[in-house]
Amino acid sequence: MTEIQAAGGIVVDLRRNKPKYLVVHRPDRDEWTFAHGSLRPSETHRDAAFREVLAQTGYECEMLGKLDAVGYDDKNDESTAIRYLMMSPMFGRFQRNDTVDVVVWMKRSQAMTLLSHVHDQRLLAEAHMSLSQLRRANATVSPQATTMLSFSN
Repeated sequence: MTEIQAAGGIVVDLRRNKPKYLVVHRPDRDEWTFAHGSLRPSETHRDAAFREVLAQTGYECEMLGKLDAVGYDDKNDESTAIRYLMMSPMFGRFQRNDTVDVVVWMKRSQAMTLLSHVHDQRLLAEAHMSLSQLRRANATVSPQATTMLSFSN
């Protein structure tokens, strides 16, 4: 069995009281998911995550932290392992592209119902919990300043 190495990002907007997460639609698979893609030769997971998020969403981001890896087997008997980073957008604008036709910013509860895969729902729950823990630990820090802090699980 072949194992594909991939990386991606959970992009979260922290500018308001409640965080909003960026969910992408991949029309070739008709799935709602997070921006991700395969590593290029000699590319690190971190570099691939930033590259894929920028290519698929149009957003240049900064890292907030690392999340657990997600693994699954597809119908072609290939195993995929995706390492995700939690990211905050700095600037950018979505433009439809070959991989993603729509992006939507939404609250966690909305994203949970829209995401196509259980592993993405679990990942979102982990990201949201990590973000809540970070905010509690830094209760005196404004939401904007929180984007400058890093944590890892």
